[in-house]
Amino acid sequence: MLDLLDRHLVLDPQVALRPEPFGALAYHYGTRRLVFLKHPDMVRVVQSLGQHDTVADALLAADIVEARWPTFVAALESLERSGLLREMVQQ
Repeated sequence: MLDLLDRHLVLDPQVALRPEPFGALAYHYGTRRLVFLKHPDMVRVVQSLGQHDTVADALLAADIVEARWPTFVAALESLERSGLLREMVQQ
C-alpha cells in the first residue's frame, strides 16, 4: 500500500470521465475499456491525481480520512492495472 501512496499517478490521456449520479464512467479510447467509478470521492481523487506529487497528497487534498485509504489504494491499483491510470513521467 505504501508504495502506491508515494507514486505520482495520472489519468491516462486517452481516458474520458463522464459524471454520473453514482460517480462516473471512465472510458479508455485506446482499449475501449469502460469502468465504473462508484463513488464521487473516488472521482474527485482520480481527477486531481495529476495536480499532486503523490497519491497520498491527492487523498489528503480530497479530505479522504486515512481509515478509508486502503480502499482507495486498492481501487487505484485496479485502475492502474486496467490502464486507466499511469505513472507520471518526470521530464
